[in-house]
Amino acid sequence: MLMYTAIYKKARSGYVAWIEEIPGVNTQGETKREAQENLRDALKEFLVARREITRRAQQSGTISRGRLAVA
Repeated sequence: MLMYTAIYKKARSGYVAWIEEIPGVNTQGETKREAQENLRDALKEFLVARREITRRAQQSGTISRGRLAVA
């Protein structure tokens, strides 16, 4: 299980939230808990979309994939 840093900012209409390490993964919610649930969904959808983009590019033969471990 990978862990990411979730940032929550109080706003007039509730909370905005984003993943510190991954630009573009952001959302909002009326409560912090709702923002957290929405952020988890946004991250899952982002990863699925990136994998699909990579899969399509891999079919063209222009890229290769590999695992990368970071300590």
